[in-house]
Amino acid sequence: MVQKSKAVKKGQAEKLEDIPNIGKSIAHDLRVVGISTPQQLAKSEPLKIYLKLGSAMGQRHDPCVLYTLLAVQHYLQTGEAVKWWGFTDEGKAMLAGLDKSA
Repeated sequence: MVQKSKAVKKGQAEKLEDIPNIGKSIAHDLRVVGISTPQQLAKSEPLKIYLKLGSAMGQRHDPCVLYTLLAVQHYLQTGEAVKWWGFTDEGKAMLAGLDKSA
């Protein structure tokens, strides 16, 4: 099976799966919460999407989903594809702040 290549330049992504770090599963989950295009995703806040996904799915998602959304935001803003685990520290800090406010 041939794997589709990801969009490599900012603004080239036509569908969610064209974005680095977005696979079929996360694309499906994003569509469940009403995000079906890269343009919609670019206008959204990663933490808000993460919380919305948890609410829609009835449970808190794995923190790696937040890290992925941060990587996606970075790609959509800069065109630079960075692996999701490069955003672990930033995501952990966001979640720690969220836990303190609860």
